[in-house]
Amino acid sequence: MLELAGADWRAQLLPEQGAAVAQLAWRGQDVLVPLPLGANPNASFGGAFVMLPWTNRLDAGQLPVAGMVYQLPINRPEDNTAIHGLARDRAWLVEAQAPDRCSLLQDMDGTAEGLPFQYQARLSLALESAGVQLSLTLTNKAEHPFPFGLGWHPFFLRLPGTGLRFHASALFARDARALPVAVQPSDGLVGDEAAYEGLDTHFAGWDGVAEILRPDFRLRLAAQGAWSRNLHVFAPGGGNVLCLEPVSHVPDAPNRPDFAGYGPLTMLAPGGTLGASLLLTAEA
Repeated sequence: MLELAGADWRAQLLPEQGAAVAQLAWRGQDVLVPLPLGANPNASFGGAFVMLPWTNRLDAGQLPVAGMVYQLPINRPEDNTAIHGLARDRAWLVEAQAPDRCSLLQDMDGTAEGLPFQYQARLSLALESAGVQLSLTLTNKAEHPFPFGLGWHPFFLRLPGTGLRFHASALFARDARALPVAVQPSDGLVGDEAAYEGLDTHFAGWDGVAEILRPDFRLRLAAQGAWSRNLHVFAPGGGNVLCLEPVSHVPDAPNRPDFAGYGPLTMLAPGGTLGASLLLTAEA
């Protein structure tokens, strides 16, 4: 476990468990739902994890590319989907560490496993007076072009009375498996729990900024790069979590060409890089 502290922030990361963030606190108050000690970050509503080389769900685990259909592992069999990528299931290497920051690397060559992905990913986290700086980059290490996506899945602690505010231009209706089936105009979302509880909804045309208005303090997310246009909101009913997931593409985008204009996977040339960053700030 990596423990970081800087300015008013404290964080714990788990490099061996997908580079998950197990704990993030501001002035001693939890920002994320803390991951219980020893818990699986991929089976718990706590902490935060990285999503790549795709985000959210791929129907039947199918990835069509240039006339071929690659079969990816179905890790959510109840929905027959491949969800949230591969990086969260694999260890990351600590590239650099200081008291208030770290940089982690993951090299993936899936050819021996029958997977089509070859990439290097770098995750950087810094705790600064300006806020928490998070960046994620992915470089295509294959000798041919290939599509990629990336995202971040935080479980923000939702206290009673927490409000949410962000702007977007479209939202996606979903089927029983949370796959997109239709798109409609949207102004985004402004309101308390009644406005967002129960959502598992993708928003496109996001302006890259969102605010979580807790009774004790306000959190602000400001995304750049590949995360600045698409936001997935997950707020299970009756729970204490609010997931605002900056992502680079629409769920199941490669299998739903009608929605590609709202956020496709990004085709990277050999050596090409896809990058995104997020600044998280807090104000009493």
